Amino acid sequence: MQVNESKEFKPTIVAFCCNWCSYAGADLAGSGRLSYPADVKIIRVPCSCRVNPLFILRAFEKGADGVIMCGCHPGDCHYSTGNYYARRRMTMLFSMLDYMGIERERTRVEWVSAAEGAKFAATMNDFIETVTKLGENRKLRDLRCKK
Repeated sequence: MQVNESKEFKPTIVAFCCNWCSYAGADLAGSGRLSYPADVKIIRVPCSCRVNPLFILRAFEKGADGVIMCGCHPGDCHYSTGNYYARRRMTMLFSMLDYMGIERERTRVEWVSAAEGAKFAATMNDFIETVTKLGENRKLRDLRCKK
């Protein structure tokens, strides 16, 4: 019996999207029938500043191949300064991921407004392409306790 190993790798992407801008941009992309792969799992958060870096590490631990955080453009935050806090936290997270040996390209920060549905779809397609080239993420998955 021969096993068919020709399965194409499809990365699992977790997208943390700000309710006021990026999630609305994703909605606009859907309304406009702009396509991006279904492998993107969107988690709606009130503001990008609510994304704790541990959420991103947990997503990697649970099997995500890539994590993207989308928020309002700097200066346009519904909560005035939330995305500035998020930007600082993500900068610190990137250095932690480098230390842990996780490729920098597996995590991304993008600013997408509610009117940028096309940008949201293009960003997701580009990110999926980047993560697909990197292959499966095994680093944090290997740290989990096996049952």
